[in-house]
Amino acid sequence: MSKPLPPKIPQVFAGLFDDAAVFPPGSLPIEVAVPAHVEHTRGAHAALVGPFILAAKDIDHLPQPTAGLPEDSFDLSLTVPLSGVSDAVAAAHRIPAVRLVALEVTVPDGVAAEEVVPALADALGDGSTVTVYVEVPRDTRRDALLAALAGTPYLAKFRTGGVRADLYPDEHELAGTILAAVRTGVPFKATAGLHHALRNTDPETGFEQHGFLNLLVATEAALEGAEEGELVRLLADRDGDQAVDRVRTLSPRVRELFRSFGTCSVAEPAAETVGLGLLPAATTADLTEVSA
Repeated sequence: MSKPLPPKIPQVFAGLFDDAAVFPPGSLPIEVAVPAHVEHTRGAHAALVGPFILAAKDIDHLPQPTAGLPEDSFDLSLTVPLSGVSDAVAAAHRIPAVRLVALEVTVPDGVAAEEVVPALADALGDGSTVTVYVEVPRDTRRDALLAALAGTPYLAKFRTGGVRADLYPDEHELAGTILAAVRTGVPFKATAGLHHALRNTDPETGFEQHGFLNLLVATEAALEGAEEGELVRLLADRDGDQAVDRVRTLSPRVRELFRSFGTCSVAEPAAETVGLGLLPAATTADLTEVSA
């Protein structure tokens, strides 16, 4: 009997969910998170899954759980401070199973926007194929750094939440950030806080959390020329029917700008998206076992 074909994943969701299972609030031990990620990449939902994300300081814990995997089979994205880029790349290349596909670079306080691109160029040299996301600080350097990244191989990363309320930008700040990225033509990924498909208030913490579908919809609106006020409205929208209708008409070009987001659970956003009717039910057929 032939193996059933995998479900058709809409292009707008392909590779959207980067696996940040080792980060809070999931905080899975790496020896659990690595095999779980491998199962994700082999499941019916594999087309949804981006690379495994790990802090560069923890890379010494990765050789053991990846020891039995084929060479270059484990796609990895490393979070790393600007000063540690060269060492992180070298460490990743020493692990046979790892294929380093991305770096997510933090910019320390006191580093000027114009210093970032030259520092990355010096650290990586010519011919690097690794996708580099620079985490854009939520301060006065934002616009200058996006302008510096424009026209370079380096992309942006925006923080959309965290373990404290102050780590969540409100809809006005996030709308301005998306608009700045669109106007400078800098693609981006998002990190943290996007625990649900739609805008919501966390019942345990009271944090106002952005929805990843809201972020997709707002990004396309910006691409179509919407002003900041419209983006604010879309980011704050909690109406599932409205969001679903908008997502169904999204152009694949939205993903040229909004590349992915880090999630501590691949299962939860996938299941929510299925529940909204935006993914086929078969997508999550094997998620219960993987996430247990």
